Amino acid sequence: MFELEAMRNLGDITRIQARRRPDEIAHVFEDRTTTFGELDTRATQIANGLIALGLKPQARVGYIGMNSDRFFEVVYGCFKSNTVMVGVNWRLAPPEVAYVLNDAGAEVLFVGAEFVKMIEPLKAELKTVKTFIAVDGPAANWPVFDAWRDGQSTKDPDVTVAADDDAIQLYTSGTTGHPKGVQLTNGNYVKFMATAQDAGWANYDAGEVNLVAMPNFHVAGLNMGVLTVAAGAKGIIMKQVDPVKVLDMIEQYGINNMFLVPAVIQFVITVPDIKSRNLSTLKRVFYGASPISDEVLLKAKDLLGAGFTQLYGLTETVGGGTYLPAEDHDPARGKLRSCGLPYPGFEIKVVDGEGNTVPTGAVGEILIKSPCTMKGYWNKPEATAKAVVDQWFYSGDAGFFDKDGYLFIHDRVKDMIVTGGENVYPAEVENALMSHPAIADAAVIGVPDPKWGEAVKGIVVLKPGADASIEDIIAFTKTRIAGYKAPKSLDLVEALPRNPSGKILRRELRDPYWAGRERRVN
Repeated sequence: MFELEAMRNLGDITRIQARRRPDEIAHVFEDRTTTFGELDTRATQIANGLIALGLKPQARVGYIGMNSDRFFEVVYGCFKSNTVMVGVNWRLAPPEVAYVLNDAGAEVLFVGAEFVKMIEPLKAELKTVKTFIAVDGPAANWPVFDAWRDGQSTKDPDVTVAADDDAIQLYTSGTTGHPKGVQLTNGNYVKFMATAQDAGWANYDAGEVNLVAMPNFHVAGLNMGVLTVAAGAKGIIMKQVDPVKVLDMIEQYGINNMFLVPAVIQFVITVPDIKSRNLSTLKRVFYGASPISDEVLLKAKDLLGAGFTQLYGLTETVGGGTYLPAEDHDPARGKLRSCGLPYPGFEIKVVDGEGNTVPTGAVGEILIKSPCTMKGYWNKPEATAKAVVDQWFYSGDAGFFDKDGYLFIHDRVKDMIVTGGENVYPAEVENALMSHPAIADAAVIGVPDPKWGEAVKGIVVLKPGADASIEDIIAFTKTRIAGYKAPKSLDLVEALPRNPSGKILRRELRDPYWAGRERRVN
């Protein structure tokens, strides 16, 4: 359980645990183990190192690297120095990575071994980064993480931190083609811990064993790591999620709790020897980020033998929103397709295009009001003003409440595509397609996909006389945007349907692929 009454700010997470259980294990990563006492000392050293580099309170600190114990050490070092962690999605293409770091104004960049070859040629484009630190050993003549960290003072800087000070800045896909930095404050996170605990899913006991498997640049992966330490539980950190290794780690470490996106759950339950595995320690599986089919969910419950809890939320709300508890996963209750009930302290309503609350059962846009709502989009006041109105966050998701107060997701008000738990806006992909010299017009939609939930589909018009193969166009887009955003399929057409004002009629393009389905998300 979280000791929230003793927590002044997020820097106290490791301080509290170091006092309570200094010799118990906080992190296990590959062949390294870290106690809570060691973790707190390392957070102090990193904080002092960042301050020594000249970083002032609220300066941005970039990190691009796979999941590791070192990533979370940097997170806690940022908490203690009142600097702001900017986790970079390492699946992005180099131009996207440069945009994120420049937009954030990151002054220091921690670089994992796998990304040195990407970052080294980008150095000249990274206008604000003054210091590069190699996370996993010598690289590019940069300071090496372990030596840099261990050379810093072990005296806690005890920097003053306000509730409204930013702590984390995560980037989401942008409706206009550029990602937006979501500012999450110390106060947002402390409130999130309280409400998640009150909702009954994050009430871990000290000594429980949690798997931290999802990517650190997503709010779900980051939260699983931070909440684990805040509760005094042991975090088993996976470098990169792998279905077979998930089962291996449950057996090896006695995992009690884990969060996985539906696509990973689907892969886990198809591991050939799953029925012979000893998964008896597993108590709770949390899932979210995209819908899951009834068939996959019920099969996973049977094979994993754990209680399942669905979590619906957004980066802009620290991942908080609704939860569907384990008892509602009984098919007889008729709630399997619901994303559940509002968190304690959250207000959620469904409204029409004029902002009026719609009747029970009617579909409208989902709005959320909570103490966890972001401060705003970094340096984007207009986007912030559109997203948060009178403290209500406009989610972009369309849904409805049933008579029992359970929320159901029906569609998306915005054109966002969710593929394997990753958010993709058509504008990002269309911008990449339109930069191809042979393309005159382009539209992007999400279509149902049995493995990833939804797949990105491009529909393009070639310029007169131009010649380009589908394979070449798809390969071209991958040089501009992350591979998961690139179209998985492409249709060549003579013209795109548009309304009188020229807007693409995306709904008309989507309809044939979603025909016969009761909801327009998969």
